[in-house]
Amino acid sequence: MFKISRHFHLFILFCVVCIVLSWVRIPGASARTARPAARTGDASACPDGAKEATMETRELTGEQGKYLLGVARRTIERALSNERASEETDADLPPVFLERRGTFVTLTINGNLRGCIGHIIPRESLIEGIRVNAVNAAFRDPRFRPLSREELDRVRVEISILTEPKPLSYSDARDLLAKLRPGIDGVIIKKGYHEATFLPQVWDQLPDKKEFLTHLCLKAGLSGDEWKSGDLEVRVYQVQAFEEQ
Repeated sequence: MFKISRHFHLFILFCVVCIVLSWVRIPGASARTARPAARTGDASACPDGAKEATMETRELTGEQGKYLLGVARRTIERALSNERASEETDADLPPVFLERRGTFVTLTINGNLRGCIGHIIPRESLIEGIRVNAVNAAFRDPRFRPLSREELDRVRVEISILTEPKPLSYSDARDLLAKLRPGIDGVIIKKGYHEATFLPQVWDQLPDKKEFLTHLCLKAGLSGDEWKSGDLEVRVYQVQAFEEQ
């Protein structure tokens, strides 16, 4: 018999954490989207069906958003019917669909969360990310049982397309609070092996900055007041979101 070194234990722990963090789930996110930068009241829909957002990359049109919503729903329907993957080609799609973008798919029933999984850091094209996360949200969110066919007609699908996360520099807790933009920024916090994110939609449920950060710290497995220490790594991103009517 041989002894396993402490370094080997740490390596295994690091690998497990990396796998877990590759799937980020958002508890409590409702089927609502980022508010426009100039408002902090109720979210308003754009004329083309997309919710306004502050984006540094190309935005999708309303029709493109509707198409991706259809892709998400068809992917779930095929999975429920045990159908083979579609033979559709992505070659003739708009170039924006083939860009590597972070994506989330959120499912709700009567306004209640039914599944939500996505990738902050893109691992595939935008359209493939929608397909992958549609299946993940419907059948692989560990907080819920797999979606049933009976629920399919009652499910509302929402998709979120993310900008690349950017570091947010701050000096202390007060400065952090001042720089957060409710309803605009999704927030990622990290300390050591602990990491978590909230989409901008979560501001609808947690509009108070202190409460928002407290819940985010708890989600990351930290103490609720860890954000007050001033030593969290913080990144922010924006979202363009579309939801079924």
